[in-house]
Amino acid sequence: MVDYEVEYNNRARVPEHPVHIAAWASDAATYRAITPHEAGISYGPSAKEAYDFFPAAGGSGGPVILFIHGGYWQALDRAFFSHMAKGPNASGLSVAVMSYGLCPEISMATIVDQVRACALAVWRKTGRKIVAAGHSAGGHLTAMLLATDWRALDPAAPADLVSAGLSISGLFELEPLVGTSINTPLKMDIAEARRLSPLSLKPNAGTRHTAFVGGAESAEYLRQSRTITDIWGKAGCKTAYAEIAGANHFTVIAGFAEARSELTDALVALASA
Repeated sequence: MVDYEVEYNNRARVPEHPVHIAAWASDAATYRAITPHEAGISYGPSAKEAYDFFPAAGGSGGPVILFIHGGYWQALDRAFFSHMAKGPNASGLSVAVMSYGLCPEISMATIVDQVRACALAVWRKTGRKIVAAGHSAGGHLTAMLLATDWRALDPAAPADLVSAGLSISGLFELEPLVGTSINTPLKMDIAEARRLSPLSLKPNAGTRHTAFVGGAESAEYLRQSRTITDIWGKAGCKTAYAEIAGANHFTVIAGFAEARSELTDALVALASA
């Protein structure tokens, strides 16, 4: 029998996680200080519904990268992740790094709605389509964007507003979380967990999804990424799966701060296709 509490409690699995989170905050602040960007662009009525925009030097005619942070839908915000724009910026890609409301102040379903609203806001601002990239909970939200009916939200939006996504250590089947302490602020029941699971949804036609996961992560995280790759691949999405050798749940995203890395290269490939 799988002990889901052990499998999904990343902070317990990586006792040194406070060091990694502090480093994120420091590296993000450094990148903001040296990089021209627009801060705190609102996409909704609450203070947390905002994003920072890091344009590529010299302008870019390609898609905009929308980076979606993790934190189990209950922690962190965009201020910890500004440096996730560094690698894509170096490759000529503009990046929006977003925040969203957190549980239990709002529901999981509302978070999904907010992320969709942000994608639409970035498209309206730039006139460019979106490639989503997200870590952990952000990997889940990335996949949700690939199964969104954009015309139902805005008849003027392109049907393929978000046609590609890169999920890093994402969660695509939420039902295993329901009986864990992680769900205390999320307040999901089984029905909502299934309704908000990308594995329960059909990806839009023509979508591409790449799932990365750390090689040192739990068996459940490895299974989740392998499963979305398999199931969505059979549903017509062009999928790929990759492990970053030796990486845990907190070190797995380091490559986004590098001009060349497995993650940056994969993101550039999705944006260029």
